[in-house]
Amino acid sequence: MSTVGSRIDRFLRLMNDRGASDLHLAVGRPPMLRVSGAMEQIRYRIVLQADFQQMIQPIAPAERWQEFEATGDADFAYEVPDLARFRVNLFRQQRGSAAVFRVIPSTTMTVDQLGLPPQIRRLADITSGLVLVTGPTGSGKSTTLAAIIDLINESRACHIITLEDPIEFVHPNKRSLMHQREIGAHATGFGEALRAAGREDPDLILVGEMRDLETISMALAAAERGTVVFGTLHTNSAVKTIDRIIGVFPASEQNGVRNVLGESLRAVVAQQLLPRVGGGRVAAVEILFCTPAIGNMIREGNTRQIISAIQTGSKSGMIEMDTAIRALYEAGTVSARAAYDKAINKELFEDLLGS
Repeated sequence: MSTVGSRIDRFLRLMNDRGASDLHLAVGRPPMLRVSGAMEQIRYRIVLQADFQQMIQPIAPAERWQEFEATGDADFAYEVPDLARFRVNLFRQQRGSAAVFRVIPSTTMTVDQLGLPPQIRRLADITSGLVLVTGPTGSGKSTTLAAIIDLINESRACHIITLEDPIEFVHPNKRSLMHQREIGAHATGFGEALRAAGREDPDLILVGEMRDLETISMALAAAERGTVVFGTLHTNSAVKTIDRIIGVFPASEQNGVRNVLGESLRAVVAQQLLPRVGGGRVAAVEILFCTPAIGNMIREGNTRQIISAIQTGSKSGMIEMDTAIRALYEAGTVSARAAYDKAINKELFEDLLGS
């Protein structure tokens, strides 16, 4: 490890010691950590542009640094041996350059260790169609997906291809054959990687982010062909996820997309992280399992009825987001304010603020 590279490593070790999820390094202010969801300033001088370049350029892959200089944005993964791997985003801001380091746990946590509802394990048994894990940035989607992929890897002999930007959790070959491809390093984009994956005899394809029309269209096509496709979106409920996918397409194609989605969607997991009373964070999880009735609602464009279907589907393992949040509040795990802030239908939580 170079002397220059160790400068950023010292901050990352401090981040690990403090139990922080993110390190923010921005020209024009001292570094900051995100601890239990809140920002905390490190006792250090203001970062200058020269500091930033000396700390970041040595650890960035050459092509990613060139991309950052050309476009003002780049992503890559960085590992500190015997500590952790980190997902790094570089960007430009008003005062100069900035970077965010997010810790990637060195070991993949299980569904049970994450405290996720036990019915999440059923996702590992799905053998065709589309499964979506959604939530805002920083809600733990990647961690949940890694736990599901690890469960499949341990229990089934599959060919699993992951398409990520960058690769976060590194999965060893267990019962499954794992091929992990990083956008930028191994493929120019998600669309190209998805197109190639269809020719690589996959049983399961993980799409790290379904961010554009091409990627969503190709993921739907792969699911329609019978491959299991896991994907992520930045939405905070199952209904909003379905509407987002349909809304990406031109109006003239949306009826056809509803039909494909109604046939191929198997499940949606939406999660949000709430501050836990006493410190740390806890996930509120919504789960939709796509029944024939819900498939019809999607095809007919009646997505508003899906919330009721989730509420009445509790016997089959479904959980609605506001119900999950209310349960966390009633268990004393989160505060009334935290529950209200993350609720989908805030009217249902107004009574908590007066108590």
